[in-house]
This record gives sequence, C-alpha cells and structure tokens, in this order.
Amino acid sequence: MSSNVKVFVVDDDESVLDSTSMLLEAAGYDVATFASATDFLNICNSSLQGCIILDVNMPGMDGPALQEELARRGLQLPIIFLSGQGTIPLTVRTIKSGAMDFLTKPVKGAVLLASVKAALEYSAVIQNQAVKDKSISARLAMLTEREREVMVLTLEGFTSKEIAQRLDISYRTVEIHRAHIMHKTGTTNVLELARITSHQVA
Repeated sequence: MSSNVKVFVVDDDESVLDSTSMLLEAAGYDVATFASATDFLNICNSSLQGCIILDVNMPGMDGPALQEELARRGLQLPIIFLSGQGTIPLTVRTIKSGAMDFLTKPVKGAVLLASVKAALEYSAVIQNQAVKDKSISARLAMLTEREREVMVLTLEGFTSKEIAQRLDISYRTVEIHRAHIMHKTGTTNVLELARITSHQVA
C-alpha cells in the first residue's frame, strides 16, 4: 500500500476516534482522525488517497452532508458510514450516493477491518483510472485542431476519402493527419482510438 494512503476517521466522539485509530494502526494502516466534518474539509484536497470512516450524526455538518460536499468537489474517497442509530432510508440514501458501506455502532473490529480493506482496494482502482484518464487527456491535448477534426470524423465512421471531401483537403493530407493522431495517442487502429476517447471527446 502506498505511503500516501490513509484511513481518515471523522467522528465527534473522542472514544470512538481513539478505539478506531488503535484498531486500524494495529492492523498496519496509516490513520488520521478528525473531530468534525469541518476539520476534515480544512485539509481535504484532490491529492488525498485512501478512505473515510465517517460518523453519521455530528454537530454542525453531519456525515451525509460531508458526503455531498465531497461529491460536489469531485473528490472520490470511498466512505464507510458508522451510526449508532442508522435507519433503512438513511442507509439507502448514503449507499445510493456512493458510500461503500453502512455499519452500526458498536461495530466488530473484524467487520470494520474487512470493510476498510475493500474500500482501500476500490480507492486504488479509482486512483489508477484517474492516472489513466490524465494520461489520455495529455495525449489528446497534443493534437492540432485539424487533427482533432479528422479524429472526430474518423470516429464517426467516415473514410479518409469522405473526410477529405468534407474538410476540403487532399486524401493524402487526411492520411498524414491520421498517422499523426495514432502516433500521438499511442493507438494502432480506430477501435483503440474509440476506446480511449470514449469519455474524453466532447
């Protein structure tokens, strides 16, 4: 596990913070604790990696409100909710909003550790995809405006001859643009190009 990965515990109950951090540290996890959602938001940024163990009911901003704020900021940290009085509607609401798990206090140590393990595995998947997306964006950013036009038409199924007619350029020029597109994006065929650009091209 990366040295940057942490388990963030957010709970206004000091005894819960202490016992949870002791359990997690004994299991080998790097832990950071916060007594309120606001305290956590003060250090929260896009570089954070790991997962959050989050109390539902807290003074000020509660757990679900923090979940909504993180989503608004585009921060994808898997969340494990802890609640002393969880209700089915609340559980459904948080899970639908992307929470990994919803556990009722007091939670057994083995159950919490299993949930944390799953959350961190999911976090690693999210991070890998983010790195991949960033790499694709960087490669697409190298395309010239004309190359991008040729790429879009290629992905729409037009042949080089048809693209040449549409853009009023020569067939050979289209082929050169296509070769540059493949080289810059690191692809070898249109299928690969379509796959990497499926979530990137507006």
